[in-house]
Amino acid sequence: MNQTDVHGVLVVDKPPGVTSRRVVDAVSRTLSTKAVGHAGTLDPLACGVVVVCAGNARKLVDFIHQQEKAYAVSFLLGRSSPSDDFETEVSLESQPYRPSLQEVEESLQTQRGTILQVPCSYSAKKIGGKRAYKLARLGKQVVLQPKEIHISQLEITAYKWPRLELSLVCSSGTFVRALGRDIARRVGTSAVMETLVRTAVGPYVLDEAIQLSGITRDETGKRFIEAALHPPVSALPHLQTRTLSPTEIEHAARGGHLSGQPG
Repeated sequence: MNQTDVHGVLVVDKPPGVTSRRVVDAVSRTLSTKAVGHAGTLDPLACGVVVVCAGNARKLVDFIHQQEKAYAVSFLLGRSSPSDDFETEVSLESQPYRPSLQEVEESLQTQRGTILQVPCSYSAKKIGGKRAYKLARLGKQVVLQPKEIHISQLEITAYKWPRLELSLVCSSGTFVRALGRDIARRVGTSAVMETLVRTAVGPYVLDEAIQLSGITRDETGKRFIEAALHPPVSALPHLQTRTLSPTEIEHAARGGHLSGQPG
């Protein structure tokens, strides 16, 4: 595969049951290049926004990955599983406590802002150089340390026992499955994640995402990608811009320093 002449950011709506790696591979094959990467994994069971960077835009992968992410999620209360979702066997509580809407809201209040969260045992976190989920699948005890995260928005969109639906905006590194687990524990029950939709990553939203099925391995697929590309600068909406003179452009291209203010 050769270097691509396509540079930009692609917002893809990943369907459930598909890995983020498969999304990248589809774009890579269509563009006939390895110069493609994604800005943050989305669990196979989840769906929604996966941001793919092609060409020079790959330099922005880490920056985009660190931006806030938005989700719509549903949990089923009164049940639990080792993975906190339906990836592993789900156990029902024999006589589950059914919290009121007010109790659930009070529990949510403890999860807003900057908090410490213990990641899920079934996660890609490493313990002694090994992935936690691999150890968990072997039946070994998994002990993970709490991590500081930030949840800037967290709201109930619907609640009718046993289903709790939430919308949230959170920092990178937040485990949404663990959020449901902790909310349920505070009201005396348990929870498993039923569905998860990533609705935004930074400035990139689900409404502008393209379907994976449209990324075909032919010229039509390439044109489909090119028409949907966002310029790399779209990842930096918070930064001011400055128009450079031809001399400044040449100076910057040689690695020179530019003085002055944006504007």
